[in-house]
Amino acid sequence: MGGTNPYVDQDAPQPATQKFTITFIPMNVTVEVDPEKIPYGATGLPGSILDIALSNGIDIDHACGGVCACSTCHCIVREGLETLNEMNDCEDEELSFAPGLTPRSRLACQSVPDGSRNLVVEVPNWNRNIVRESH
Repeated sequence: MGGTNPYVDQDAPQPATQKFTITFIPMNVTVEVDPEKIPYGATGLPGSILDIALSNGIDIDHACGGVCACSTCHCIVREGLETLNEMNDCEDEELSFAPGLTPRSRLACQSVPDGSRNLVVEVPNWNRNIVRESH
């Protein structure tokens, strides 16, 4: 399943049990998260910010495929940080390589909201790949 790294010993956090919204900035796009539909895809932990973003057309780079092996999905949680699962050592290590870190920085692939309140998530400019190579 997406979001798991065979070299990291961790239990997947429980996804939300109630509906909530995530507003992605600077795109100013708000999406409603329905826990009945989690996981949305196979990238990132089930119910993670990355899983939710990608399934709603919000493009966040994720070079490792959402398995906590890089820092390209770095995001800044402007509101609702306390609703996310606790950061593990692997995420902390990978996040240290991301530019522009703040105390509210997380890896989108590993951050699973519990749904207790709405979130506002900033996707840094350097992490929005506007032009991609076609296959």
